[in-house]
Amino acid sequence: MRIITILIPVFFILSTGSLRAQNDKQELASASLIDTSIKKAATDTAVNKIENDSTSLLKDSLLKKKHDPRKATFRSAVLPGWGQAYNHEYWKIPIVAGALAIPAATFIYNNKWYKKTRDAYNIVVNADTANFGKIDKKLINPETNYPLDASRLQYYRNQFRRDKDYSVLYFLIVWGVNVVDATVFGHLKDFDVSDDLSMNVKPNYNPLTKTMGLGVALNFKTPQHKPLATF
Repeated sequence: MRIITILIPVFFILSTGSLRAQNDKQELASASLIDTSIKKAATDTAVNKIENDSTSLLKDSLLKKKHDPRKATFRSAVLPGWGQAYNHEYWKIPIVAGALAIPAATFIYNNKWYKKTRDAYNIVVNADTANFGKIDKKLINPETNYPLDASRLQYYRNQFRRDKDYSVLYFLIVWGVNVVDATVFGHLKDFDVSDDLSMNVKPNYNPLTKTMGLGVALNFKTPQHKPLATF
């Protein structure tokens, strides 16, 4: 009887302890599931963010139009300054316009006076006194009120004709320089001039030839990718 009285409390204590152990195991399992779900959710969030960033970068690269130097060349050949506008170098447009305006204005001036001296020379050589009034006043001798002599008119005529031809040549040269400028800077538009490029110059010694020299090293640095966060 005494043994039974002693075993009952012991059995009660053991059963209570086993119940508590089972409850603790269930709580630990639940906590583990919650922690696993949290880690999985965080990982999924990070993966989705990376995928979204990659997708957005891909879309941006596809939407961004590639700069074509041939378009700059063609546009400058058609209309001076148009290629510079395509290269987004708008400050060059007034320079191109001014550089072309100078030989154009010079051509107009020389062509006008070439025609006047040519007509005056023909009138004087042919002794066409009836048309002396058509000669420009600047080609009239103020002392005699007669036109300049034929030799001087011929000299002025040839001078203005030569300057007129030079004006055309200068105009074409400036037009060509405008095309070359647009082409060159069109090619350099996508040229990498960032800090990822570096050049080092350092002296070196060749033990075979026993001579000193200079070495040039051009380093192309690759972008460093940040490691993904681990959970």
